[in-house]
Amino acid sequence: MTHHVILGAGPAGVIAAETIRRLASTDRITIIGDEPEPPYSRMAIPYLLMGNIQESGTYLRKSPSHFADLRIELLHTRVTNVQAAGKKLVLANGQTLSFDTLLVATGSHPVAPPIPGIDAPGVHTCWTLEDARHISTLATQGARVLQLGAGFIGCIIMEALAARGVNLSVVEMGDRMVPRMMGPTAGGMIRDWCQTKGVQVFTATKVESITAGKPLQVKLSNGQSVQADLVISAAGVRPAIGFLKDSGITCLLGVLTDEHLQTNVPGVFAAGDCAEALDKVSGKMVVSAIQPNAAEQARVAAANMVAFARGLPAATELKGVTQINVLDTLGLISTSFGDWQGQPGGDHAEWTDAQAGRHLSLQFKDDVLVGCNSVGWTAHVGVMRGLVEGQVKLGEWKDTLMKDPTKLMEAYLASAQGQGAWSGAQDTRRR
Repeated sequence: MTHHVILGAGPAGVIAAETIRRLASTDRITIIGDEPEPPYSRMAIPYLLMGNIQESGTYLRKSPSHFADLRIELLHTRVTNVQAAGKKLVLANGQTLSFDTLLVATGSHPVAPPIPGIDAPGVHTCWTLEDARHISTLATQGARVLQLGAGFIGCIIMEALAARGVNLSVVEMGDRMVPRMMGPTAGGMIRDWCQTKGVQVFTATKVESITAGKPLQVKLSNGQSVQADLVISAAGVRPAIGFLKDSGITCLLGVLTDEHLQTNVPGVFAAGDCAEALDKVSGKMVVSAIQPNAAEQARVAAANMVAFARGLPAATELKGVTQINVLDTLGLISTSFGDWQGQPGGDHAEWTDAQAGRHLSLQFKDDVLVGCNSVGWTAHVGVMRGLVEGQVKLGEWKDTLMKDPTKLMEAYLASAQGQGAWSGAQDTRRR
């Protein structure tokens, strides 16, 4: 019997297993996850911390018998070694498991910054249900909480902490908040917004040391010291692929895949936050750690795993990676699409209304919008995504957007209707 093994019990792993079962009713399927809980969504943890849901609300599938009903075996253990050529896995207890096809969907793990005292009691990441339990105990009303990192994940955690009524400080070593998603103006606007909401924000600042005790003593690079009842390390994540060392599977930043999500080893695939796939907008291989990408990659990989097991050509191809982030920071909506930093030789247009808390930054390659940032805009989110992902040729509308980036909707409608010249612009303005 064909045996499909999936490493990782997150959204990508679960969707892949369910897809395989739909396509191959009698094949054996095993999911291996290294946490004791049922498969759950990390994205639901902030809602758990806010008190909006119970732990069971984070579970990806609500029926306790869901996987048993589909004849999908769940193993709660850790893989220590992958022998790709021999199609064999070594488990933490020393046992081995053979496979016919393998999907690496192990996601990411938090980065531990090299800070003295980062392992002190009262310092936690916010990545697992176990982390959430510790944080819930310490992040009580009025507790002094210091968060290390103000990236995308850090801002989501910050939202949950603010809802718990803590006294919150955030330390970010970059010169602005969300530095890997936002340019200087946008990141600065988010910082200013957070400070008006009562969050103390230190940018261009590092945590130099943490001294254990109650309270914790946190020394900052700006010369200040902060006392904290809880320190949360949100300094970023990286693909959880260390166990693939010497496996024969090629890894760069993530597990390198082709358009079918297959690795350099036939029959071995990757999907989700640990997979490195082609972003057709930028033409670069990227790791895009967002759930819509994980879900689509899982479906593509699963279909091709079944085809491979049957000796058939690849069943489907990944259309591309979506580079999109939409962030709600204490009520302020910001977005980042595509190659938001721009491309060599490209043009850039920017518009800011600081008083209204609104900002647009557009990046072009020739007459195509390749990336953008926004703060305080909600109506045009779909338009920005459509222009970037659709690689729409704007024609003379590019010149209009260079002068007035707020004309995105008109540019999109005109280009989508094939009107990309000035007549379409005039018609849109008259309407």
